[in-house]
Amino acid sequence: MNHDNSRAYSHKFRLAAHHPANLFVSVVRRIKSGVVAIETTEEPRGLSLHNSVLSVLFPELGKSANPSRQFGSGFVIHPAGYILTNQHVIDRTAEIRVKVDGIKRPLLATVVWSHSEKDIAVIKIKAPKPLKALSLGSSEATQVGEWVLAMGNPMGLEQSVTVGVISGKNRPLHIGGLHYENVIQTDAAINPGNSGGPLINILGEVIGINTLIIFPSQSLGFAIPIEDVLADVRRFLP
Repeated sequence: MNHDNSRAYSHKFRLAAHHPANLFVSVVRRIKSGVVAIETTEEPRGLSLHNSVLSVLFPELGKSANPSRQFGSGFVIHPAGYILTNQHVIDRTAEIRVKVDGIKRPLLATVVWSHSEKDIAVIKIKAPKPLKALSLGSSEATQVGEWVLAMGNPMGLEQSVTVGVISGKNRPLHIGGLHYENVIQTDAAINPGNSGGPLINILGEVIGINTLIIFPSQSLGFAIPIEDVLADVRRFLP
């Protein structure tokens, strides 16, 4: 392909990305710098019934080729480096490293607050520049059938995006001693490593925290509504 044809070829696809039907292109551009990849080194632990149940709900906690290294996701809620994620992502970890879009090296994180029963946690990093905090929306205002986007770090594949709809709301889940009173169900693909990442509406606002899948089902992902965590994390917001 000569130079002129190459320019025309790439120009055609730039126009395709800008087509009004590609609604999520602009949403991804808006949020990508606020979504982080989390990589942890876990403390040694034996297999128990509790851990066996967790490996069904959160496959990232199960066996892997390198069981000491696990992946998760999170999103920035304050420019000073506060990041919201799931508690099970950082539970019993010896080290937490965070990869931020636009910053070359991973940054060490510390846990500043966590709540095991609600499965939410806030970690903090010292970034070389202020971070972009994502806008928080309303899960209560969403409707079944509404478009949503999930973004995170599944299987260590940073900045991965999936799209689907809200499949159900106000789902109670009580499994293995874990109690989620009011989760959002979505068919946007959520895979091991997506836990802690944001569920985003078409306006680019966070409406939930992607938290679990029922493995090995298909298209059954669940997110904690953002309203359910606001009271706990408000002190970490700008």
